[in-house]
This record gives sequence, structure tokens and C-alpha cells, in this order.
Amino acid sequence: MISRQPLSQSARKTPRQARSTSTVEAIFEATIQVLLAEGPSRLTTTRVAERAGVSVGSLYQYFPNKQALFHALNERYLTMLAERVEAACLAHHGKPYGLMSEALVSTYIKVKIERRDVTSALYRAAAEVNVAEIVEAMLRRVEAASEAMFASASDAEFRDLPRVNLMLSNVLCGTVRTVFERNQSELLADGSLQSQLTYMICAYLDTAKVPPPAQGVQ
Repeated sequence: MISRQPLSQSARKTPRQARSTSTVEAIFEATIQVLLAEGPSRLTTTRVAERAGVSVGSLYQYFPNKQALFHALNERYLTMLAERVEAACLAHHGKPYGLMSEALVSTYIKVKIERRDVTSALYRAAAEVNVAEIVEAMLRRVEAASEAMFASASDAEFRDLPRVNLMLSNVLCGTVRTVFERNQSELLADGSLQSQLTYMICAYLDTAKVPPPAQGVQ
């Protein structure tokens, strides 16, 4: 868990047996389908239970209300996103910063488009339920991982890296969200989003580099 939620927004119990796990998986998938088909305002635990093929009582064993369901779905997805970015950043420690930038952007976008339906559903649901704390926890993990990675770059040192890295994170996350919310699928289909964001980040890092020491006149 990446954040603590009020009791009313927390899952009742964690599935441990295979049958319980499959039930929760079905509930999560049904939640995504209802969100996309009906919208967050029309999502109810009854609709989700019907779509998942389980009783409302079974759903309530895990999620006391739709707010708890929203939070659990967001937390699950954003934890996975943070873990994937952290692993990619760690794997690129000591590399040139151009490769680091490409890895950061490509990993973040790859996770977002692996399940476009999940990404779209969660962006739509964010207007209905406050998940700011969960999102902030994910962003802090991503920012810590990318800052540590860029600090280890083999070919550059950067001025005011924490602030530079924060700006890069805002550009990356904000741009990707905007592309999904505006349904600009062509930017995802042809790879333009990844390549253009990588260009932007590399160009920004170019300007933030500490210049090499001046060579003495011989």
C-alpha cells in the first residue's frame, strides 16, 4: 500500500486464497468496464457486482462502497506504475543522460498504454473521488527514482537537479494525461508522444548541465 486511506475508503480485507484473488480480479475488471460504459457518476456497487458475476454481499466483503473500490483500483495501478519506473531508473544508473531520458519516458508511457482502458477509466474516475494522496505518493516515488538516476549520469552533472527533475516529472505526467484526456490516440500509435517528450527532456537537461571546467591557455 502506498498511502493510508480513511476507513470508509479502505478495502475490508486482503484476498489471500486463489478463489478470493480471482474474485477481486473480476471485481476490478468489472469496475473498469462499468466506468467506461456508464461513467463514474453512474457506477454503483450493484452494477459492478452484476458485471463481475458475483453477489453484492461478496463484493462488500472486500470493498464497503464504491469509494473504497475506486481507491483500491487506483492504488493497485499506481503502485505498479511506480515500481516499473523505479526498476527502469535503477537499471540505467551510470548511463548517459540521453539513455536515461529515453528509459524514463518509454517506461512511463508503456505502462500507460499496456491497459489503455484502465488508464482512461481511472482518469475519468478521478473527477468523482479524491485520489490526490495516492497520486502524490506515486509521483514522489517516481521523482525520487528519476532524480537518483540523473544524479548518476556518466556524461553530465546538473545544476539544481531536484528542481530540474521536478519540472521534468510535471511535464511527463501532465503531458501523458492530457493526451489521454483529449483522446489524441495518434500520438500514441505512431510513437510521437514518446519521441517528442524524450527530445524535450534531453533539451532541458542540456541547458541544466554544469559546464565543463575551462581549459587553461597554453
